[in-house]
Amino acid sequence: MKKLVLIVTALFLVSTALVSCRDQNNTNDVENELRDERNDIEEAADDVSDAIDNAAEDTGDAIENAAEDTGDAIEEGWDEAKENTGIGGHDDM
Repeated sequence: MKKLVLIVTALFLVSTALVSCRDQNNTNDVENELRDERNDIEEAADDVSDAIDNAAEDTGDAIENAAEDTGDAIEEGWDEAKENTGIGGHDDM
């Protein structure tokens, strides 16, 4: 009976040692994959952030240009209205 207990205990210790090594290698692989994925996600987030910044800057430039064009059109319309109505020297704007 003692031999049976010793054999079972020895088998248990050997199997635990072998399983432990496999899990550790698997854990290292998973950690490396997670690290790679995290780096990919960070790079993608940086790319999205840059794209948003560029889009915001382009939108601001477009708004400024539109405001300037609108101001120029109003000024031209006012000048044309003055010429057509003969207002002359009165500049109410």
